[in-house]
Amino acid sequence: MAVPVKPASLAKKEKRDSNLAAKRATVAQKRRALEAVKRRAIIKRTAQYYKQYAAADKEEVRIRREAKANGNYYVPAQPKLALVIRLRGVNNIPPKPRKILKLLRLRQINNACFVKLNKASKEMLRIVEPFVTYGYPNLKTVRELIYKRGFGKVKGERIAINDNSVIEQSLGRFGITCIEDLIHEIFTVGPHFKQANNFLWHF
Repeated sequence: MAVPVKPASLAKKEKRDSNLAAKRATVAQKRRALEAVKRRAIIKRTAQYYKQYAAADKEEVRIRREAKANGNYYVPAQPKLALVIRLRGVNNIPPKPRKILKLLRLRQINNACFVKLNKASKEMLRIVEPFVTYGYPNLKTVRELIYKRGFGKVKGERIAINDNSVIEQSLGRFGITCIEDLIHEIFTVGPHFKQANNFLWHF
């Protein structure tokens, strides 16, 4: 009994499919290796951030104790970051405060956002003070807000931050590639605070 000869077109198709599968496997392997390198870099950077926060807390405690021992008072540095929450709706708000609330991205009642404190922003907060409340968040507050209620703005759309790739695509060119980089930039009011804060959707 003669063995049927495999058609040339079928043999060509099988060869093409096997080549494509091999290429896909190679690409997937390279991607996995690259992701592993990125993960290690993120873990290392996160550990450095935690060390930095702990060192800053220790230094503040040391200075406070030293001042007390010498009979002086310790005056902490002026806060650089504020968390502003809108308390009032749209009714009976004059045009100037309304415009400032819009600039701060506080369009609805109970919206919140981070604000870098400088002379201009303090003046704006003074004008809208009857319509908002604000305070100075600590690291725990910033981290929990971003982890639990953080959304990113990608091409004008509200996107959940459930993967570091969302952050890397928008802020990678500023050296912000993961959620811990984002928290660090916001909390320390770093050089790319504006871009990081604009990426975050209001809370």
